[in-house]
Amino acid sequence: MKPQTKDGARGKKAAATLKSVAERVGLTASTVSAVLNNSSASLSVPDRTKNRILAAARDLNYRPNFFARSLRVKRTYTIGVLLAEIGDAYGSVVVSGMERYLREQNFFFLTVVHRHDKKLLSTYSTMLLERGVEGFITVDTSLTEQLTVPTIAVAGHRRIKGVTNIVLDHRRAASLALKHLADLGHKQIAFMKGSTVSADSDDRWNAICEVAAEMGISMRPELIVQLEGDDPTPDLGYPFAKQLLARKQPFTALFAYNDISAIGSIRAFAEAGLCVPDDVSVVGFDDIQNSAYISPPLTTVRQPMRKMGAIAARTVLDQIEGRMKYVPEITIEPELVVRKSTTRPSS
Repeated sequence: MKPQTKDGARGKKAAATLKSVAERVGLTASTVSAVLNNSSASLSVPDRTKNRILAAARDLNYRPNFFARSLRVKRTYTIGVLLAEIGDAYGSVVVSGMERYLREQNFFFLTVVHRHDKKLLSTYSTMLLERGVEGFITVDTSLTEQLTVPTIAVAGHRRIKGVTNIVLDHRRAASLALKHLADLGHKQIAFMKGSTVSADSDDRWNAICEVAAEMGISMRPELIVQLEGDDPTPDLGYPFAKQLLARKQPFTALFAYNDISAIGSIRAFAEAGLCVPDDVSVVGFDDIQNSAYISPPLTTVRQPMRKMGAIAARTVLDQIEGRMKYVPEITIEPELVVRKSTTRPSS
């Protein structure tokens, strides 16, 4: 019969400590700590000794106590990430780029989802600060006040002291999309304006209106619909495309707010017996992963979302470590990706 430990667990091996590793190799705990944490003090330790320490740590299955280390150095190496939605086609790609960079720099991140609820956003921000996060990255989140640690907002547009906004050049994006449709010969263009809860909505819409006016493109009220809600699926655009069709006003092209609403619109058009692009051309926005694989593949304005996530992660760490001064905005250039959902109007 196996002996019991004090806590009643049978045969459970006690966790190795820094002291036990030091005793195994016959060195001081401070020397072992310097090597295991790869600190500057370890530079004076001979390679042969380092290898002995690392081998002993592996043999004893030593795992450093993260909380003890955090208390010692007064750091948590943790970033708080505030998302409107988890798993959506936009935010998940941004987080992917962010995660890779943070992992390479040995930083953790804690994620919360606020679903555009201001009370939740405030509560979660406070909770993350209480857990010692050293900075924030927000995605599609409308901040209203300055946070007490370095903060990077992806798709943030409000000028708030201490917050660095990473934003797409929406004027350039609007120009790329509308010039493409105009060059194809489209004059009757329908538009989807973003939901009020989306952080990009106002800036993107204002840019579209300005560029359309400069290009002489008519924006008729009966060919404009505003999305509602924060549905991360094609259902975001589907009912509003049906609403456009119900108005019985002719149009040969649709510039959707984003790819998700464009995909939902294509479904609505198909149900109405319309073929994309022969009857209606459709342009999306974002270039999410599914855009190239729907039928027909979607013409869209590409945001380099993974790159934006990596830039956000690098910027927040540079500000935390004092390698970079605060800047209010970082502008990202868009790119037009032409696929099969646009063509010349049939008449």
